[in-house]
Amino acid sequence: MHLYIGNKVYSSWSLRPWIVMRAKDIAFEETLVQLRSADTPERIRKVSPSGKVPCLTDDGAPIWETLAIMEYLAEKFPAKDIWPKNRRARTHARSIASEMHAGFQSLRSQCSMIVTQRFAPRQRSPEVMADVARISAIWNEARANFADKAAGPFLYGDFSAADGMYAPVVTRFHTYSIAVDPVSQAYMDAVLAHSAYRQWLAGAVTEPWILGEIAGEAVIEDLRAKR
Repeated sequence: MHLYIGNKVYSSWSLRPWIVMRAKDIAFEETLVQLRSADTPERIRKVSPSGKVPCLTDDGAPIWETLAIMEYLAEKFPAKDIWPKNRRARTHARSIASEMHAGFQSLRSQCSMIVTQRFAPRQRSPEVMADVARISAIWNEARANFADKAAGPFLYGDFSAADGMYAPVVTRFHTYSIAVDPVSQAYMDAVLAHSAYRQWLAGAVTEPWILGEIAGEAVIEDLRAKR
């Protein structure tokens, strides 16, 4: 299998299947297509019918949509527990993954992913804070009502596709120093400490491309400056 991704510093959608495949020890090759360059659209269209990344190919067949990739992996590797084993937990996981896929536009647009930097806390818009409140509620509900806590610190215990879908949100909350409740913070700490995420971050730090600064933010940590 071959996964085509965008820049690790910025590409939130690329992180989602990548971290799940790494966390579940699914072997794949990867190709990074640099975003926002003159030939980016042409290069992506060669491998992805939608003209977007991520795109997974297996035996030459493309799977170009993130939730479709998750479902493909779940079918191909049933023993890997891509989704939670428990039916009620699995239903909840698919619901919140779909909500992530379609929602939280204010957070996405106003707090774009940039995993190598951290900004000082400041007041965010009411729309962003509404997204933060809903996401925190989702995380608390998953941990309280559906998690096999003996299996791990993630939303349903063991790392799953739902954690992959929310991993870029975790990075956003961390990057923008957005305060959350203790349950949400413990969950964030677990994701940020996961070996798969640490591998992604290590790759991001080595990237030479800077695709634009984030206006209005005070940088308090820049991992690329520490190389």
